[in-house]
Amino acid sequence: MPRSTTSGSSAFTQVQAQARELLAKLRSDIRTKDAELKRLRQEESKLAALTGQPGMAATNGGMGGGRRGARGRINWGDVLSKLPKQFKASDIRSVRGLRDKRSSEIFAAITRWIEAGAVKRRDRGMYERVK
Repeated sequence: MPRSTTSGSSAFTQVQAQARELLAKLRSDIRTKDAELKRLRQEESKLAALTGQPGMAATNGGMGGGRRGARGRINWGDVLSKLPKQFKASDIRSVRGLRDKRSSEIFAAITRWIEAGAVKRRDRGMYERVK
């Protein structure tokens, strides 16, 4: 007995149509939630600025998209000002937010400070702030 392909095709078409409807609804829900999340982040940012605290987006509590992308750029000048007069590369890791930085990034910052004249190399692995 031959199978009827019209009923199978129409059932598949019906499932496909339902899937399209669900997908459209899901995308709409995602857009709504994204808009609400954006509004809440703006409100949180305003309140954080009012209290003088960093917002979640400034710390690591915001978007967790990439390994480091969410944290934003590092102001290495501020990092230098938080270090003691004489410091080692390991002291830089004690600055908040830099614990997981790669050594190459830390030594690149030290090299930039030396070239800018803000730091002098005292001994192997020991540096001194000039300013």
